[in-house]
Formats: sequence, C-alpha cells, structure tokens
Amino acid sequence: MKSSKPSLTLKSFQDLRALLKSKPFLIPDRHRAPPMGHEEKRPPELEEELFKKAMEGVAPISRDNCVERIFQTGLPESFGRQEDAETLEKLADLVKYGKGFNVADTPEYIEGTNYRVHPTVAKRLHRGDYSIQAFVDLHGLLAQDAKEVFEKFLKWAVTTGKTGVLIIHGRGLSSPSEPVLKKKVVEWLTHGPWRKWVAAYCSARICDGGAGATYVLLRSRPVSKRQKVKKA
Repeated sequence: MKSSKPSLTLKSFQDLRALLKSKPFLIPDRHRAPPMGHEEKRPPELEEELFKKAMEGVAPISRDNCVERIFQTGLPESFGRQEDAETLEKLADLVKYGKGFNVADTPEYIEGTNYRVHPTVAKRLHRGDYSIQAFVDLHGLLAQDAKEVFEKFLKWAVTTGKTGVLIIHGRGLSSPSEPVLKKKVVEWLTHGPWRKWVAAYCSARICDGGAGATYVLLRSRPVSKRQKVKKA
C-alpha cells in the first residue's frame, strides 16, 4: 500500500529552489538571546546549588598574614584641635617676634640703589648681609626738624666711617593720605645732597622696625661727577 504523504526526495537543485519558493522553511536561531524582560529566572535553591558546585575544592585563604584596611569617613576631633593650636602658636610668634612675616611682601616695602650699584644689593641689605652700626630716630618730629637731625646724623656717620645705618621714621599710619616723614626720608636719600653717599636703601626687617624704618648702605667715598658722566 502506497503512503499518502508527499515525497521530499529531491533530484536536483532546481527541485530544491522550486520547493523553497512554494513553501519557505523557518530555521530556528538557537544562539539568539531572549528578548529583554523575558530572561529565564532560576529559583534561589538552584542558584545556591550551582554556586556550591562551582566552589567545590576551593580552599579559603589564610588571614594570618593579612593586613586589614581601616577606612575613616572624617578627621578625628583631636586633629582639629591640634591644627587650631598650631595656628594660634604661629599667630603668637607673628605678634611677638614677627616670625612668618616678610616686610618685602607688603605694599609698604621700599628699596632703591644709586649710581652703579646692582639692584640685588638692596635685597641683600634687607636680608641682613650688611651690619648696621648706628641708628637715628626721627619718629614724631616735624619734617623740618627731622631734616636737620637727618643731615647731622649722616654727616657724623660718613665722617666716622659708618657704612650701615638705620633711620627710624615711623609708618605714617596717622597721616591722612600718605606717610609724610617716610616719603621725605626717601627724597633726602635720592635727591638731596647726601645721595652721592648712598649706595642703597630699603625697608628694615621686622626686628628693626619693619616698614617704619629704613636701612641705608653708605659709600666709603662719595660719587664724583666724573663717575656720573661715565655712567651716562
């Protein structure tokens, strides 16, 4: 008895092409990922069983030589107290001894050099590389009186061979606009008859009066007109 089912025996590629045109076949893709939201969920018991099988034969690491890391989310309170104490100590040193304060970093600092003197000489003078042998205090005097004392002091200094002197004039904080006496001292050093004796000048260090006093480095002999012409 013959079967009623159609035969799928193909004799040539032409028969296969004709069969595909008449009735296409759907080939399942076994490697295609399932659509999002339709993942196969395993029960917790199966997950635990799979994990135990994966860990079979695994030995735990010994913690005898292990260094544990300690994490902190904030600074201890003692750290803040220590930082405050250091800040107060530095402030006390600044007020009492002037430590940590540099006059050269302030707008009140002044310096200058005269004929054929390198600018670094003024910085060395402020640094303390030259000894200060005498000083005069003009603080509190009127400008005219201060000028007389200034000239007498410089005359005595050059005749006695002094090279480093200190002129105290004050910071002029009580002046309404600018420090008058301090400005006058700079004028006398740079434009007065004593300018030929001045090699360099600068504001004093905090221990010698800071911006309220001026170091002056004097020459051993005054600059002559011939030296000025050579410079020009």
